[in-house]
Amino acid sequence: MTVQDPQSMYGDRLPSEEIFVPNLAGRYKRDAVFAALALVCTWIGLLVLAWLLIDIFMDGAHRLNWNFLTSFPSRRPDDAGLLSALVGSIWLIGIVALFAFPIGIGAGIFLEEFVKDSFWENIVEINISNLAGVPSIIYGLLGLAAFVRLMEPLTGGRSILSGGLTLALLVLPIVIVATREALRSVPDSLRQAGFALGATRWQVVREHILPQALPGILTGTILALSRAIGETAPLITIGALTFIAFLPDGPFDAFTALPIQVYNWIARPQKEFHELAAAGIIVLLVMLLLMNSVAIFLRNRLQKVR
Repeated sequence: MTVQDPQSMYGDRLPSEEIFVPNLAGRYKRDAVFAALALVCTWIGLLVLAWLLIDIFMDGAHRLNWNFLTSFPSRRPDDAGLLSALVGSIWLIGIVALFAFPIGIGAGIFLEEFVKDSFWENIVEINISNLAGVPSIIYGLLGLAAFVRLMEPLTGGRSILSGGLTLALLVLPIVIVATREALRSVPDSLRQAGFALGATRWQVVREHILPQALPGILTGTILALSRAIGETAPLITIGALTFIAFLPDGPFDAFTALPIQVYNWIARPQKEFHELAAAGIIVLLVMLLLMNSVAIFLRNRLQKVR
């Protein structure tokens, strides 16, 4: 049945006029209120962050000098430095990158590109997402049981290698999630075009998908490393030392790290050590900013290459 005049079925008013009430003034008013609340929340966060940074710089800036960066820890605050902690953190980040990058990116590519949507794939995806939110001390307990005690003949017990592997476990779910998100951002038409030309799935991933997703993958993994460098609880759990007056010769030596050294100085009652802790926090922040800057540079560079 075709109705020649729809308005004749509803009288003088159409259904849309009865159901939909624009009320543009009210909607714009709620929009403005929400924008104002979001702006207030943003300013509160920025002010708290600025206050913390100013307080840290006021306490520790005068302690920053070349002697502070090149000296070993000492019981005398004027002679104390963080050379062993700085070198230990660099060792840890190198080991984390060595294990977390290939394993995390490979697992992300396999789960996103080669596994079909199934019940088991959903189970694995849910577990990886949950692992990304597990408290870091749980990974410390896992590292203590697996790398320090069970695999002691291979890792050397409480060594740099055990610490690096524990932190690699900590950031591995984050790297996998970041890799999958970067791969999902690539248009599916690119995959279909590759398959239409007769390429295998691996050829499509290697030649087309991975280069497109690489900026996002690198950004996510470097930000994951930034989290690893500031973690303290897992290293304390596996037994990282708080006072080391030598540099490690290899991955099987004992170690300390910047967060551990800062924690040790804060725990002391003297004000001078608190100033040293503030200076150590500034050094840690500088390292984080450098790593984030590298992530941004790589992302922009690779996007231009594409």
